[in-house]
Amino acid sequence: MEVIFGIGVFGLAALGLGLGLALGRGPVKGSCGGASCMAGEGCAACPRARADREGGA
Repeated sequence: MEVIFGIGVFGLAALGLGLGLALGRGPVKGSCGGASCMAGEGCAACPRARADREGGA
């Protein structure tokens, strides 16, 4: 019973993400420290950190 409940929760989450994407919202984006920080460059390559240093939003 718990397994079925867990699968249902993940199914609802996937449905919600898909519905948001279908209604024109952009895809889910990662934060700094994930794929946006390339190996060897650290967070200096992160666009969010760069905007903060430059005084942008």
